[in-house]
Amino acid sequence: MTDLRLEGVSKVYGETGTATDTVALEGIDIAVRDGEFFTLVGPSGCGKTTTLRTIAGFEETTEGTVRYDGREMAGVPPERRDIGVVFQSYALFPHMSIAENVGYGLQFREPPEGLSVDERVADLLELVDLEGMDDRSPEALSGGQQQRVALARALAPAPDLLLLDEPMSALDAQLRESLRRQLKRIQSELEITTVYVTHDQAEALAISDRLAVMNGGRVEQVGRPQEIYREPATRFVAEFVGDNNVFDGEVRSRDGEYAQVEIDGERFTLSASDGTDRLTFCVRPGALSQSVERNRLTVNVETSEFLGETVRVNGRWNGARIVLQLPEVPERDELTVGFDPDDAHVVGPH
Repeated sequence: MTDLRLEGVSKVYGETGTATDTVALEGIDIAVRDGEFFTLVGPSGCGKTTTLRTIAGFEETTEGTVRYDGREMAGVPPERRDIGVVFQSYALFPHMSIAENVGYGLQFREPPEGLSVDERVADLLELVDLEGMDDRSPEALSGGQQQRVALARALAPAPDLLLLDEPMSALDAQLRESLRRQLKRIQSELEITTVYVTHDQAEALAISDRLAVMNGGRVEQVGRPQEIYREPATRFVAEFVGDNNVFDGEVRSRDGEYAQVEIDGERFTLSASDGTDRLTFCVRPGALSQSVERNRLTVNVETSEFLGETVRVNGRWNGARIVLQLPEVPERDELTVGFDPDDAHVVGPH
């Protein structure tokens, strides 16, 4: 296992300091712990794949340092970084059998624990639930099976660090859910330090020990999934990770831990002892309820989506988009809901 640190990492494409520069990464500071499952999540173009490629050594940093167990990686090529990489495309060799694909990396490095190549391949095929498929070709496998072959191949030399670049993006939702559980099980069993890239917020929350939310080449917030979801540090994180209702308001008064905030002439009480005279706060859809008598607002219903356990309602309040989570499809075009002051989270100044 290994710990990983990125310290002030920036990546600029082009001639640094010119108008044609493209800044891909800017001042990235991340510390990944030994044996941790760490996820980089964000929209397309946010820099998460560039960050992963920089960790792997496929990209050189313009500024900053990448360290494995305190050892600086500048100038160390990918093949000497003791990493396993699984790409989005899987990149399996079509002319090789499954066993040959898994054992490919063992041509350049001895199997761990004194095992033979055949023994190591057999152990890994069992680990990823592909026993008995040694002689099949990749083309004979489903997308999910190919993904597991790619994972087994990356693990074959027993790397200290596993890097995965959106390895399940081409799979359907049900298969993705099944495979991410399997991936998390394998990672936990091996206790291998893992960095995972995805644009899927739900996947990031479900699979990670911790995650970094990225935007515009920067890290917006690092934390455990519960922290990211319940306590977003910035407006971007509040709006990107899951459904949320985000408001801007003026602080009119304070009373201990609570503040009176005015929005378009209406006042709301928040749990907000600190902050400026103008702030941004968010309320998750599940916290807006018709049974709560405080902080009431009347929402004009636009659409309703039945999701099985709940109904997602999209509406408007004073021109602002509002999302509600209700147990049943509303029968009226107008709903009055409220929220508890402690269910509002201040994400920062406006």
